[in-house]
Amino acid sequence: MEHYELTIVGAGLSGISAARRLIKQGRENFILVDKGKSVGGRLATRRVAEGKADHGAQFFTVRTDELEDEVKGWLDQGWVKRWFGEKYPRYTAVDGMNRLAKQLAEKTPVSLHTKVSKIVQLNDVYYLYDDAGNEWKSDKVLLTMPVPQIVELLKNSNVEVQPAALKQLKNVYFNPTYVGIFQFKSSTRLPENGHVDEGLPIGVERLVDHQKKGISKSPIVSVYMEGDWSRRHYGEDYVMTLIKENTEKFFDWDDLESEQLKRWRYAEASKTIEQSYMDLTGEGTLVAAGDAFLRPTDKAGRTRFESAFLSGKDAAAYMNW
Repeated sequence: MEHYELTIVGAGLSGISAARRLIKQGRENFILVDKGKSVGGRLATRRVAEGKADHGAQFFTVRTDELEDEVKGWLDQGWVKRWFGEKYPRYTAVDGMNRLAKQLAEKTPVSLHTKVSKIVQLNDVYYLYDDAGNEWKSDKVLLTMPVPQIVELLKNSNVEVQPAALKQLKNVYFNPTYVGIFQFKSSTRLPENGHVDEGLPIGVERLVDHQKKGISKSPIVSVYMEGDWSRRHYGEDYVMTLIKENTEKFFDWDDLESEQLKRWRYAEASKTIEQSYMDLTGEGTLVAAGDAFLRPTDKAGRTRFESAFLSGKDAAAYMNW
């Protein structure tokens, strides 16, 4: 049976950030696991015919010196570029946000298609089990999935969690988000930078033309719906029709080539935790982190790329054995 010093559950940006911190510390005996087929979580990019579309995070801003230092390196390596914005520039990945996630996780030991279904604490060791029947041991565990998934995993596990910590986790709720992905035959009427987030109909959060954004050879558009709207219509079978009706003044639907609908169940926390990670045992051996865990000094007050990055980084530093 494999025995790791640390297992990171969840290969979104927080998990990747934690892994990068461990590698910089010279740590080797750890594993990053995720139930998906790729690292990145909401740093997600989908191929559509000859084009591609980011359908999770579209960009990120930088408010801290720590992330700014990292981004300078990413710019030098050609991984990201400045997209738009003056006061807080919006940066985006040159080849799609999922490609950035893969670049950031390049040196990380990763096990994909690995859904952790149960954790059992025995003496000073955690036994982790996935839904395929695999089992391994770990001295410490860092959970970076969306908070509701952390709560569900703890419910199915046999670990000693502090009641106050569990109560805080249960109070975190996420809004879902629907994203319509549309392939057009010819260029759209969206602005030159391909981004619109003002003057939109009620319920629509943003429009993105990925050809104009620079990551797609053909005109592929993502239409993001707001959390409240997505929650009201969650699970309904006519969501795509409503999205198209709400945005009909922006697009020529007769020019549509194909369409897809993406549903993010845990898109943005409606309530966050005012600490960048949470020690669930009081001993530093089982810790929760993620984009909903914000530093007390965080002035933005909402989940985003930077909060996920800092949370993973801080959690890894705290768990340094």
